Amino acid sequence: MSNVASQVILHPTASATLTVLNTTVGRDKVYRATQYFARFFEWYLISRGKKLEAIRWNALKGHLAIARKLLRLGKPLEHLQAALRAAQTTGDVKEQLATIARQLGYFGYLTYDAVSWANTVRFITLKPETSQKVQKIANRFWLAAILFSITHAAFKTGRLTKETRELKGLDEKTVGEDNARKSQLRTLCTMRAATRHQFMIDILDVWLPASNLGLVNLNDGILGIFGVVTSVLALQTQWLAVNAKK
Repeated sequence: MSNVASQVILHPTASATLTVLNTTVGRDKVYRATQYFARFFEWYLISRGKKLEAIRWNALKGHLAIARKLLRLGKPLEHLQAALRAAQTTGDVKEQLATIARQLGYFGYLTYDAVSWANTVRFITLKPETSQKVQKIANRFWLAAILFSITHAAFKTGRLTKETRELKGLDEKTVGEDNARKSQLRTLCTMRAATRHQFMIDILDVWLPASNLGLVNLNDGILGIFGVVTSVLALQTQWLAVNAKK
C-alpha cells in the first residue's frame, strides 16, 4: 500500500504539477479556470431555477476574482518593461508597434484593475460612479490589449508563412545546407504553432471585456466556458515553459 502511495505522490506528473503551481502564473491560471467554471455553473443553476445552490458558486467566483487581482498587483510594471524592451528591438515594424501597443494596453488595464481591487477591499474609498468609471476604463484597456495581440498574431503569421514558403522553395545542394534549412523550418513551424495558440486564446478572451463594456450580449454560461478554455490553454503554455527548463 505504501509503495502505491509513494508511486502516486512521487509520480513525475505530480512533481511537474507542483512545479507549475509554484509559479504565480501557474496558480493564477488555475484560479482563473475555477473562477470561470464557477461563473458558468452559477449561470447553469440559475437557468434551472436553483438560485439557492447558485449562491455558493457566485461567492467562489467573487472571492477568486479578488484573489487574482491581488496576485496581479506587480504586473503593470512588468508589462511596461516589456513595452520598453519591444521598443528597443529591431524587426518587423508592424509587429513591433502591435507588441508595444499590446503591452501598454495591459499596463493600463492592470493599473486600473489594481485601483478597483483597492476599492473592493476598502483600502481606498471611491464613489459608486467613480468605481464604475474605473472598471469601464480598465475593460477598455483590456479590450484594446487583446485586439492589438490579435493584430500582432495576424502580422506575425503572415511573415512566418512567407518565410516558410521561401525556405521550402530553396534548392540546397549540400547535406549541411539542407540540414540547416530543415532546422530553420522546424523553428518556423514551432513559432507558427505558438502564434496560433495565442491567437486561439485571444479570439475567445476578447468577448470578455467586450461583454463587460456592453458591446456584445453574451450570457455568463458562454463567457464562463470561454474563460475556462482560455485558462486551460494558457496553463498548458505555462506547463511547457516551466517543465521544459528541467
